[in-house]
Amino acid sequence: MTAPLTFLGLAKSGDVAYRLKLLQQLSRVHSTFHVSNLKKCLSDKPLAIPLDEIHIDNKLHFVEEPVEIIDREVKRLKQSRIPIIKVRWNFRRGPEFTWEREDQFKKKYLHLFINRASSSNATS
Repeated sequence: MTAPLTFLGLAKSGDVAYRLKLLQQLSRVHSTFHVSNLKKCLSDKPLAIPLDEIHIDNKLHFVEEPVEIIDREVKRLKQSRIPIIKVRWNFRRGPEFTWEREDQFKKKYLHLFINRASSSNATS
């Protein structure tokens, strides 16, 4: 037995796919989704993400960009120490925050470290 779905504009399209009614701004996005791409959401209030906060590349993949570095820690292993940082992302299908290796993250997103250094110098 299938559980009832409460998604506005949702229509079943075959055994494992659903068609969503999308906004005009998302007209380039295919409106049929496999059930594995849909996630159950439990919330007390309606959730809405402003479209200007969603970034989609030419292949219609979500572009997830880090917004800021929230925290720093050093992970201690037997013979080494690995600096890690807690990052807040603009849009994630999972957690809004993730822990990343600082050295690898810095190679890809150097601008977050430059902005952080200049803002900490301004407050000193």
